[in-house]
Amino acid sequence: MTTLNHTDVSYTVFYLLGIPGLEDQHMWISIPFFISYVIALLGNSLLIFLILTKSSLHEPMYLFLCMLAGADIVLSSCTVPQALAIFWFHAQEISLDRCITQLFFIHCTFISESGILLVMAFDRYIAICYPLRYTTILTHVLIGKIGLTIFLRSYCTIFPMIFLVKRLTFCRTNILQHTACEHIGLAKYSCDDIRINIWYGLFVLMSTVILDVILICVSYMLILRAVFRIPSRQARHKALNTCASHVCVIILFYGPGIFSTLTHRFGRHISPHINVLLANVCILIPPMLNPIIYGIKTKQIRDQITYVLLSKTI
Repeated sequence: MTTLNHTDVSYTVFYLLGIPGLEDQHMWISIPFFISYVIALLGNSLLIFLILTKSSLHEPMYLFLCMLAGADIVLSSCTVPQALAIFWFHAQEISLDRCITQLFFIHCTFISESGILLVMAFDRYIAICYPLRYTTILTHVLIGKIGLTIFLRSYCTIFPMIFLVKRLTFCRTNILQHTACEHIGLAKYSCDDIRINIWYGLFVLMSTVILDVILICVSYMLILRAVFRIPSRQARHKALNTCASHVCVIILFYGPGIFSTLTHRFGRHISPHINVLLANVCILIPPMLNPIIYGIKTKQIRDQITYVLLSKTI
């Protein structure tokens, strides 16, 4: 783990420190990481199994939820096993190619999840504002095209980052104060001008995640306007209840991410381990809590889970 300062050296192997400043606490920190990962894997796998095997759940809302669960599994699996390997086995070494692959999948999956949350907001808008045309608008063919579009958008926007990082010369240090690789987090250790990396990263953020948040807010403004025009109080409550799970998931997904971004950009006096922990919270908490939220708030899923559990015990 020695560092060199020769400008003609470009590192191809890096070392991830884990949580900087808390190395002696890594074993204790690994416990919530491991528990969260297991819950995320089991919960999201159960959701996918139920939605794919139960014909009563082959509705647009649940198919989009199936996409979200799949993205949650990929996002947590991109990072948590690497972090646990650091905490348990001190497996800190990572090659540049593997580091770039990891950051590609992390950013690509994050943007995919943002896109899925956007179409889930659109799904709720159609269900509440055009209930009689819901199934005719959101056909299985259209849902498949939407899923493909979400994947292509995330892939096409993140793919150039591979070349933006590969062009850099890493001669400052080969020690990364993190549990995983990320675009700017890796680029800042380069000796080259990384302004194009910064501007492209900002462009990707504005054209995907920020745009998604704006469109989600617009969708819910239209939803609320439609709901409050419903004369029946019971019908209004039922309509709002169908959105409750999605709103909770949106807050869980964007909330920690926005807070982490603000502290990373402007919190210069905040300890590095706080920024790293916040970055991990953004990846750990949503995949763990999303299936729990939908399992509790959605009656159809709750009934199917109860049926499966009871059938196994009888």
